[in-house]
Amino acid sequence: MKHAPRNVALLNAGIITLVFVVMYTGMVYTGMPFRMVHFVAGSLLIFTAAYLTIYYSLNRFIYNRLKIIYKTIGKWHEVKRGQHKDKNPDDILGMVNQVVLEWHDTQQQKIDELQKMADYRREFLGNVSHELKTPIFNIQGYILTLLDGGLKDKKINKKFLEKSAKSVDRMIAIVQDLEEITKFESGVMNLDETVFNINELCREVAEFLEVKADKNDTQIIIKEPENSRINVVADKMRIKQVLINLVDNAINYGRVENGRITISFYDFHDNVLVEVGDNGIGISEANLPRIFERFYRVDKSRSREKGGTGLGLAIVKHIIEAHRQSISVRSKPDKGTTFSFTLKKG
Repeated sequence: MKHAPRNVALLNAGIITLVFVVMYTGMVYTGMPFRMVHFVAGSLLIFTAAYLTIYYSLNRFIYNRLKIIYKTIGKWHEVKRGQHKDKNPDDILGMVNQVVLEWHDTQQQKIDELQKMADYRREFLGNVSHELKTPIFNIQGYILTLLDGGLKDKKINKKFLEKSAKSVDRMIAIVQDLEEITKFESGVMNLDETVFNINELCREVAEFLEVKADKNDTQIIIKEPENSRINVVADKMRIKQVLINLVDNAINYGRVENGRITISFYDFHDNVLVEVGDNGIGISEANLPRIFERFYRVDKSRSREKGGTGLGLAIVKHIIEAHRQSISVRSKPDKGTTFSFTLKKG
């Protein structure tokens, strides 16, 4: 029998009528005289039969309908395990409404995430093609010039070959950075964690970038307690990569004159907080949330002039998060920028 509302109503009406006919026939057949007690008893019997019949039939009707709904939205296994027993069993429609709304919110969240990822992929592919297009076109132009006779001109042949090599190096750097980010995201990149002195590593980075800092009239200052060793547990080469990226950015976007980069350390219980700050051009509040995105550039024209791949800060974030630590940034335009990250104490 199909559980349609009309069939449920017919079933209830038939059962109630049957109960009434049986009672009436019994009274007539036995010749029982009509009394008030018989009326009350009969009424109670009919009421009980009607209640049980309607309750059971509606329960079965609603149950079968709800079973379809629950199976459709993939919640039937939760019902079978009794995960919704905490909800009011008498308010069946309210319970269904709540479950469906929860399912809707979950699905909407998944749709929003998929949409966000689709937008991200489109933007990412556009950025990759744009970043690779410039060196490819440069190389094409240099080679065509050389093929058109420039190869025999000693004034330009070596110069154009050197520029082509520089563009190739830029393409290689972009591909290597992308490969590194992919390894971090897929969990393939393993960390070689050891105990080392972080302030000593900062001095190495400062010495490594000293020449570039001097050319940009920038001073690198390491603020640390005298005669102290700050040991951390981390992958030393990866943290060196983080520091080089942050200090190099600070040099690139620092003041043209009297630039200053400060590396500071703070003791936070089980962690050490490392800060790399500058007194440069700063970053607007609108750009801060996207600063760690791949290829995101605050000043696109100036960033490309500096020769960066646009992936440095994205790699920095991946390295710090791979250490199960966090990194943040605060900045004010024309005041400077400070990057802060934590490392576990050694």
